[in-house]
Amino acid sequence: MKTPKPMIHIGLADDHQLFLKSLTLMLHSFGNYMVVLEALNGKELCEKIPLTQLKPDIILIDVNMPVMDGAAATKQIAALYPNIKLVALSMNNDDHTIINMLRAGCCAYLLKDTHPDELEKALHEIHTKGYYNADAANINFRRLLFAEQQQDGHRITEKELGFLKYACTDMTYKQIAHVMKLSERTIDGYRESLFGKLQVQSRVGLAMEALRRGLIKL
Repeated sequence: MKTPKPMIHIGLADDHQLFLKSLTLMLHSFGNYMVVLEALNGKELCEKIPLTQLKPDIILIDVNMPVMDGAAATKQIAALYPNIKLVALSMNNDDHTIINMLRAGCCAYLLKDTHPDELEKALHEIHTKGYYNADAANINFRRLLFAEQQQDGHRITEKELGFLKYACTDMTYKQIAHVMKLSERTIDGYRESLFGKLQVQSRVGLAMEALRRGLIKL
C-alpha cells in the first residue's frame, strides 16, 4: 500500500480573482496541495497570515498588486515568517523585476503561463530543496562546452565574484562595466564564464545559483 504524500499548505496572493480561483483549483488537483489562504493584495496577505490556523508552507505572490505590491509583501513576510517559502508569480520576465523579487526574499520566480506539470515540479523542489531554478535543467551544449574549456574548472575568480555581486543588483551590464572600469566585452566574458561555471542560462539563474551557493548575500 502506497504511503500518502504529506499535505503541503499553500498561500496565494493575486488581485485577479478569476486567476486566483483557477490556480486554487489547479493546485488542489495535484493531490497533496491545499490552499489555506487567499488574498487580493499584499496588505491583505500580511494581515491574513497571523489569523490563519494552518500556516502556509509556500506562498505564491503576484508581483503587481494594488495597496501593497509583491516585493513589499515579500520583505515583510520574510522578516516575520522565515520558514515560509516565498515564490514570485508574474507575467513579467525582465531582469529588474525578477532580481527585485529575489532581493525581497523569494526563493523562486515563476511565470503565470508556466505549464501545470512544470508548476507541480517547481513546488515539489521548492518544498524539498528550498529553491527552484529552471535554468539548471536546461543547460545547452554551448554552456557545457565553454565550462569544459575552463582550465580552472569551476573555480570563480576574484574579478568574476566582483562582477557577480553587481550582476545581482538592478544595474545594467553597461553600468557594471563603468563601475568596474572595464570594457563591455570584458563584462560579457565574465558573464559567459559564470554561466558556464554555475550551469545557468540567464541573469536570473545566475543570481539564484549564487544565492544558493552562498557566493553573495542580498
